[in-house]
Amino acid sequence: MARSTNEGNVTAFILLGFSDYPQLQKVLFVVILILYLLTILGNTTIILISHLEPKLHTPMYFFLTSPSWTSAFPQLLVNLWDPMKTITYVSCVVQLYVSLALGSTECVLLAVMSYDRYVAICRPLHYTPLMHPHLCMALTSLSWLSRVATTVVQSTLPLQLPFCGHHQVDHFICEVPVLIKLACVDTTFNEAELFVASILFLIVPVSLILVSYGYIAQAVLKIRSATGRKKVFGTCSSHVMVVIIFYGTIMFMHLQSAKSTYKDQGKFVSLFYTVVTPMLSPLIYTLWNKDIKGALRKFLWKILLVNLT
Repeated sequence: MARSTNEGNVTAFILLGFSDYPQLQKVLFVVILILYLLTILGNTTIILISHLEPKLHTPMYFFLTSPSWTSAFPQLLVNLWDPMKTITYVSCVVQLYVSLALGSTECVLLAVMSYDRYVAICRPLHYTPLMHPHLCMALTSLSWLSRVATTVVQSTLPLQLPFCGHHQVDHFICEVPVLIKLACVDTTFNEAELFVASILFLIVPVSLILVSYGYIAQAVLKIRSATGRKKVFGTCSSHVMVVIIFYGTIMFMHLQSAKSTYKDQGKFVSLFYTVVTPMLSPLIYTLWNKDIKGALRKFLWKILLVNLT
């Protein structure tokens, strides 16, 4: 059992996860392990190809080398395998900080990449001077600063709440809303802070993405040739798909958590966001992007020739 150092501080939590479905846990363990390996493989492939292929030394692929890792995979696998399902307070804090940091970075990077697509399509003659390396580094630094800000604001305040010995978390990972529910004091301020943070790191990036693609849509309508429109679609399709999956899942998760009648429905939606979305992002960029596919074929062909000789 988890131990409490005093009335308010907990030294460990019990992540109940999918304890009500013992048979499902075994299936989930195998599936999530496979998805975890695919996520690592996909992200590693993008990073490796982007560095080895000179044609991919562009801002778009520079931003892509900030991969969609997730800190929840290892703990989720442990939770499904370990019958005790305990996580120390320190491990919970680390997971909370890392997951929020990576999530906020992904939000900002998706907005930055939409701006990159806007410049490439709407202002192609000015692409090189506008998207110069210093600006790319500044935009990347902005995503990292958002990571720090999100971590400090959203994680620190909930961790100051007294849990009064409550240590059973009805989830499979440590999340801010779940920890707030454990508190034994009024959490109105924390809920308001969480709402404001959601506006800043969800609504603002989505608004910037919509504005960028609004200008792109106007530019596409002015293109008369089918070939030109197809080229624009090929340039933006992978990024649009990732944006729809990433933000669509988040918005669906927030809407369902507010009106869900099935107590475990939120867990399964959160499972999709935590596990499937990070795997789909590198998969889409690899399979839908002709530049990466071409570079990957070239790389594999070189390896094959080396082995044959």
